[in-house]
Amino acid sequence: MEPVSLGQFHLVHNAFSFAIAVMGAATVFFFLSRSQVAPAYRTAITITGIVTLIAMYHYLRIFVSWEASFSVLSGQIKPTGVAFNDAYRYVDWLLTVPLLLVELILVMRLSPSETVSKATKLGSLAAIMVLLGYPGEIASDSGTRWLWWSLAMIPFLIILFDLFVGLRASIEAQPKEARGLVNLARWVTVLSWCFYPAVFVLPMLGITGGDATTAVQVGYTISDIVAKAMFGVLIYMIAARKSESEPQH
Repeated sequence: MEPVSLGQFHLVHNAFSFAIAVMGAATVFFFLSRSQVAPAYRTAITITGIVTLIAMYHYLRIFVSWEASFSVLSGQIKPTGVAFNDAYRYVDWLLTVPLLLVELILVMRLSPSETVSKATKLGSLAAIMVLLGYPGEIASDSGTRWLWWSLAMIPFLIILFDLFVGLRASIEAQPKEARGLVNLARWVTVLSWCFYPAVFVLPMLGITGGDATTAVQVGYTISDIVAKAMFGVLIYMIAARKSESEPQH
């Protein structure tokens, strides 16, 4: 673990704490809101709550690991020698990133065959993307990081293509009342996900030491809050809007 200043330690510490609070509050909201949408959309809302629940758990683990890595005494901070376990973040992504795409597919209420096809394809690509990113994340040299970053970008770009081209007709077929929200959810997914590879390359652009550690941890945390909690709220809004506009049986 690279040494950080006291201010950097508290910034990352507070970012993790904020993420725990946001994910916890979002989880409660999503589970309590299931009854507010039509039965056809409750699975999507349930998965949304599961995503933030998983994220809250892993941020608790990350928070504890961060605290264990440093000792703060009398305004002085020193590394304890206990390694900060950033693998929690990748385990979280491996579970939650595919589910985020499944949320979007389910709330669009496509045909059963298209739902299975799209969810399987996009979910698998998302898992492969995360698995390819981890070796680069733990690498110490820029060459190795760039290699795995480039490999991870392949499934990432395929996902982007599918979201904007493969789902275009399906989005246009959505009810008028919800079409704008579905399109917004697609854009939130793309823009928030683009932030992850941008944060990943910061250490390869000359940002080193505590500055790199702080930028990466805070950057990933902001991305997670947008990609999971805020995206989840959009999923709920889409489900609620479609529940109001569609005839109930």
